[in-house]
Amino acid sequence: MSKQGFTTDIVHGDRITGSEHGGVHQPIHTSVQYGFERVEDLIGVFQGTKKGGFNYARQGTPTTAALERKITRLEEGAGTICFSTGMAAITATFLTLLRAGDHLVSSRYVFGNTNSLFGTLRTLGVEVTTVDACDVENVKNAIRPNTRMVFVETIANPGTQIPDLQGIGDVCRERGIAYVVDNTITSPALFKPKAVGASLVINSLTKTIAGHGAALGGAVTDTGLFDWSAYPNIADDYRRSAAKEQGLLQIRKKGLRDMGAALSSEQAHTIAMGAETLALRVKQSSDNALALAQFLEGHAAIGKVFYPGLKSHPQYEVAQALFKGASWLLSFELLNAERMIEVVNALKLPIKATGLGDTRTLIIPVAPTIFFEAGAETRKAMGISDGMLRLSAGIEDIDDLIEDFSQALKLAA
Repeated sequence: MSKQGFTTDIVHGDRITGSEHGGVHQPIHTSVQYGFERVEDLIGVFQGTKKGGFNYARQGTPTTAALERKITRLEEGAGTICFSTGMAAITATFLTLLRAGDHLVSSRYVFGNTNSLFGTLRTLGVEVTTVDACDVENVKNAIRPNTRMVFVETIANPGTQIPDLQGIGDVCRERGIAYVVDNTITSPALFKPKAVGASLVINSLTKTIAGHGAALGGAVTDTGLFDWSAYPNIADDYRRSAAKEQGLLQIRKKGLRDMGAALSSEQAHTIAMGAETLALRVKQSSDNALALAQFLEGHAAIGKVFYPGLKSHPQYEVAQALFKGASWLLSFELLNAERMIEVVNALKLPIKATGLGDTRTLIIPVAPTIFFEAGAETRKAMGISDGMLRLSAGIEDIDDLIEDFSQALKLAA
């Protein structure tokens, strides 16, 4: 059979790779301990000489392993580790691969909690430089002899800035630097960071991939492109494995075994089920976001709209070249910011809530909530005004959404 399409592959993946009793979905394994007939096999699992075995659920279960295989297929990677949340995946990646004295270069436009994590890294002796990564020259100029990693998001939350993903990938490859790309907003349905040379891909599974606001989870996928044998921070214990496995092995052992950020089997099963409709949901929500962005851009009460699918967006050409769609994320500002609270309260369909990538449209004022702790100076550097509203478009009928925004925006005059 020829290569199957994205959705066909994910819908039939469990059945084709094999599941118990012919089930079309992998079962939920709730056991914490896993026993063996021969103690040699138990020893082999602990020492890594026996592949595919399980010993304790903190390091994985058959259910989380099935989800890891699914995410690996989605990202066309070499392997994946699942975590309890997206932030756990990011934290484990930084804390297991960076050491005191190392240097990290990151896009200035990153998720608020990731920006907060940079503060923690600095207290541990890791230097962090944030730059406008939309211009690869800024990344080049920030790199030092002790730079070990570059980190970016495909589309920034909430300002929707897009880094020079290809240019940064080329620089990292030339200089032997690990290139970590957070693919949460786009998801593998719209973009695969492996195409621009990413070493590791991070997804907050809670959002686009699971898609229903019903399960927390995160994942780190190794694309197989990076030579971990040349990376100085791999512990000797993990050098015994093949070079391409060393980075992910260290993340699993330190991030799951030592830090305990394990994903439960129940949550893994929910995420795996949600992933089956990933492409369908992303298409509908992206179409809705584009239609809303076009409507808002043409409305007299709106000052500015941030959406990569608009020709007015600074990185519109980049989005067109790399992505299959511009995602469900958009932000906008009212001309009369003082009416922001009234307008949001007047909306009937969008849920006033944090979170992203749901089937339901979500809206939140950015400055006083998710970026409040960052402070005014950081918000200004990230282009976040006091009147910015972030919208995560859902899969509702677009006519209903536009009608709702039309009536609410009458209060913005």
